[in-house]
Amino acid sequence: MYARPSIAVLNHLLLQNNWALIRLARFAGKTARFDIAPFSFACTILPDGTLCSADPESSADALCVIAPSLLPRLALHDELAHADIQSTGDAALLAEIFFLSRNLRWDAAEDLSKITGDIAAERIVQTVQSKQLGASAVNLAHAAAEYWTEERPLLVKPQQINLFMQQVDTLRDDMARLEQRIKSLASQPSATREG
Repeated sequence: MYARPSIAVLNHLLLQNNWALIRLARFAGKTARFDIAPFSFACTILPDGTLCSADPESSADALCVIAPSLLPRLALHDELAHADIQSTGDAALLAEIFFLSRNLRWDAAEDLSKITGDIAAERIVQTVQSKQLGASAVNLAHAAAEYWTEERPLLVKPQQINLFMQQVDTLRDDMARLEQRIKSLASQPSATREG
């Protein structure tokens, strides 16, 4: 559901920065999955460097798990935000994804100029790029993340995930022991069990 709009936006950015198409074309046929709770999408790199929705049956060559609270920081090119992205898979592809995320630039003025004209578009972009607005966006992201984890739990804290995983591991181990006990009892002669 979210893959097509996300890929359309990424392709738009890539076409505005056509140097990136050449870099991505080296990874033609590879698939990257992006999990941004509660959404997930995967895209496959085409031979011309653009992206298309990945076949649902295909496995991802690279996986990036991004907390929603990181999105504004990434958009503002906060270098520390990249360290908080969880990633696994093809190291070269991941390195390229991170390089592109640091260096792709949206030419907002170009897109806005089609609606407002060149001068108005430039002024709008300059206003939006001010440091004060950037700090406000980061604060808003932190507030939204806190709201979604504390007041209206849509997101789960990493500690809660770790606790859940430990409980699942404990339950799995308990089930394995129970299965062994049942097999052991079933293999005993019936006379021994009754006595």
